Amino acid sequence: MREEALLKLFQETGALRRGHFQLSSGLHSGVYFQSALVLQHPDRAEILGRSLARTLAPLRPEVVVGPALGGLIIAWEVARELDVRGLFTERKKGVMMLRRGFTLRPDERVVVVEDVVTTGKSTRETIDALIEAGGDVVGVGAIVDRSAGEVDFRVPFHPLLSLAVDALSPEKCPDCAEGRPVEKPGSREGAAKAV
Repeated sequence: MREEALLKLFQETGALRRGHFQLSSGLHSGVYFQSALVLQHPDRAEILGRSLARTLAPLRPEVVVGPALGGLIIAWEVARELDVRGLFTERKKGVMMLRRGFTLRPDERVVVVEDVVTTGKSTRETIDALIEAGGDVVGVGAIVDRSAGEVDFRVPFHPLLSLAVDALSPEKCPDCAEGRPVEKPGSREGAAKAV
């Protein structure tokens, strides 16, 4: 999928938002990619999953894992397209882990699939959980990489869209300096309401 077509999907669904946002990482940005607004449409989720699966197929994954909550839908679509198992990690008392009876075979080839990557924290936590569970993490895929390739997962990283979008600490945020209210649209605990 070409980057212009991907941006158009986000724009058409209102998933590309502008304002003053606190990201799940705690950083602030004037741009927010609310991928759930795109992925709520099964036809669009399928298109994105198929595109991402094509880029990840050469890694020969045996299982696809998405961090909850943002990575769930797109990871499942990629797993369906690759005809492999689709699992997810989730936090328990702040620690990312496999739960609900999910297991990996020793050295099972795993790709992690995210919706949006900014700092890569959730993805790295997922990678650590999968390695601890015995998996062989062979790559990462995402719909959007906000870091323009700056995030390093120590495995191949394949985003459909990679661009530099400011993500600033609150102390360096111009909107904070002007006293503009910040919205917290993220899925991480405590990040769902406006302040």
